[in-house]
Amino acid sequence: MATARYDLPTPDETTETFWAASAQGTLLIMECANCGRCHAYPRPFCPYCWSERVEWVEATGRASLYTFSIVRQNDLPPFGDRVPYVAAIVDLEEGPRLMTNIVDCAVEDVQIGMALEFTTRAAEEFAVPVFRPVG
Repeated sequence: MATARYDLPTPDETTETFWAASAQGTLLIMECANCGRCHAYPRPFCPYCWSERVEWVEATGRASLYTFSIVRQNDLPPFGDRVPYVAAIVDLEEGPRLMTNIVDCAVEDVQIGMALEFTTRAAEEFAVPVFRPVG
């Protein structure tokens, strides 16, 4: 019996465009044509005004760290091989908040408000969006 994978997405018709763009190194978010606000995670309606007039737009990839937790113990495969790691919520320049990981940074150097940039972490056939310190 195969081990369940908790670190891989299950794309569907709403998210497959997002995952395809991520594989190309592009971060997509959705923008509402009705109220003009951006949102993330992908969904077929605006969470602010409920309009279904939403479309994909390319995010700049710039963000700041809103909050984080350093995970030092995790028994679920494959996370145990990654500890310690930083689970985070970032504020994208466009406004939405996104749950992610901070990479390419010692856990003791992570700070609220730090400037971040989008990158990806390879995970089998996926490129998972993560963020690293600018520079």
